[in-house]
Amino acid sequence: MKRKLEVSELIFKIISYTLLTIFALACLYPFLYAISAAISGRSAVEYGEVVLFPKGLQFEAFKRMFSDNMFWNAYSNTLFITFYGMIWALFYSILGAYALSKKRLLFRKFFNFFLVFTMWFAAGIVPQYLNYLSTQKVFQSIGITDDKWLVVIAMGMAAMNIILLRNAFEGVPSEIEEAAIVDGASEFQVLSKVFLPMCKSTIATVALFFGISRWNGYFWARQMISNSNEHPLQVFIRLRLEEFTDAEAMAGWNEVYASDSVIYALIVCSIVPILIIYPFIQKYFAKGTNVGGVKE
Repeated sequence: MKRKLEVSELIFKIISYTLLTIFALACLYPFLYAISAAISGRSAVEYGEVVLFPKGLQFEAFKRMFSDNMFWNAYSNTLFITFYGMIWALFYSILGAYALSKKRLLFRKFFNFFLVFTMWFAAGIVPQYLNYLSTQKVFQSIGITDDKWLVVIAMGMAAMNIILLRNAFEGVPSEIEEAAIVDGASEFQVLSKVFLPMCKSTIATVALFFGISRWNGYFWARQMISNSNEHPLQVFIRLRLEEFTDAEAMAGWNEVYASDSVIYALIVCSIVPILIIYPFIQKYFAKGTNVGGVKE
């Protein structure tokens, strides 16, 4: 039998659900507006008549975007950077977190402190840029001329994610590890057969963090990738935004859709993959963050 709620509890729930609903709508509105602006007519967008629902329905902005070969090239570059960047970052983060979770690691406290220290004091933009330039020269000297690999390999460090994984690994009972070692399991087998399956929620959460950061990455991709054929989607959107907001370049614009509609269409298409993937990982998100974020 359910307990009857007290008046104070009922008021608290009503206020909580109301605030959460308002917050959810505030997060959803920009996406709905972007869709409406992308498929609305030119005059409706330029005169600010679009509030929630589209006006003067048209799909020419999406057609123009889909017919742009540079858009698909940028999309493929983003998929490349996101997939390989996530795999690479997850690979070395798991190895680093596993080592740091072991009390038998020599200088363990120093390495853990050094990891946290990078979160307190960052080197800054200029030293980081010079470091990436040096890494780029090393890549070129060994024959890697595709700067997408620079974004994948050289820009994968995330101390917070390593800490989440380390805390999750520390939560695995030592008795299970000892039993695996007694049965003849090697260090790699202990990691792959014991720790990874038991910490899959945290691993999925960290993979989501890495994937979103690679997908949304803009600044260093803009700075380090000079070849326009290698630009990811976020850089492509920015370049198109600069092009469509140039008054001189857009003086002869006579399309049935506004130039801003193309930008909104690009934004919508850049968000869709994350919206598709996130529901499948959401069930791991809360559990993974709690397990990795709380040190026992």
